[in-house]
Amino acid sequence: METIIKVNNLTVILGGRKILDDISFDVQRGEIFVILGGSGCGKSTLLKHMIGLMKPASGTILIEGDDIVPAEDELRLKILRKFGVMYQMGALFGSMNLIENVSLPLREFTSLNEEAIELVAHMKLKLVGLENFSKHMPSEISGGMKKRAAIARAMALDPKILFLDEPSAGLDPITSAELDNLIISLSRNLGITFVVVTHELPSIYKIADRVIMLDKRIRKIIATGHPETLRDTHEDAWVRQFFNREVSNN
Repeated sequence: METIIKVNNLTVILGGRKILDDISFDVQRGEIFVILGGSGCGKSTLLKHMIGLMKPASGTILIEGDDIVPAEDELRLKILRKFGVMYQMGALFGSMNLIENVSLPLREFTSLNEEAIELVAHMKLKLVGLENFSKHMPSEISGGMKKRAAIARAMALDPKILFLDEPSAGLDPITSAELDNLIISLSRNLGITFVVVTHELPSIYKIADRVIMLDKRIRKIIATGHPETLRDTHEDAWVRQFFNREVSNN
């Protein structure tokens, strides 16, 4: 498989405290890659570094060969155009209806006319099953629909990579399962690479092609692989307990 994201020797220090210590991993093109771990292990912090919102103490983050860490101006914009982001609560603009929310990146970063923008935005909403809700305001739809609309907006510029921060947070099990199915469908049918931060085990088992597990005790990656393999065979008892939802006897 082809590597689309390569993180090398990444060290993160916040407030004088080391959060991540010299971690390295690859994400393969077209896979659903999940970042997981216990509370406070640095999952969301790692995601923020990967999308360029924060700069590490050291290390590189290559997206299709371009390092986002030092990138500025035109190179930074080029890298940012390669991916879309769905934030934990959706981050839709409450004063805009759904099609206006999805149209915003197209209006800001393309030269398409208004008719073309609306057509593309409607197509993105259709991909996530919201074509009949384009004129609804975010306050008028459910939490699961907000997540879908946020994914549609993240796909507006046809990125090769989607970063999802806790997509199942706050959703009931049925809605969460529907969102899992959407992620799998978009990955398999459109070839989108997903990087997902989550601690929801049912979703992890369903969607993940591969996971990395962060451990705040050592501030490193403690496990890499398929979640069921890690659950059943990993040499570290804490990793097996995490995937089996077992309480440690220590």
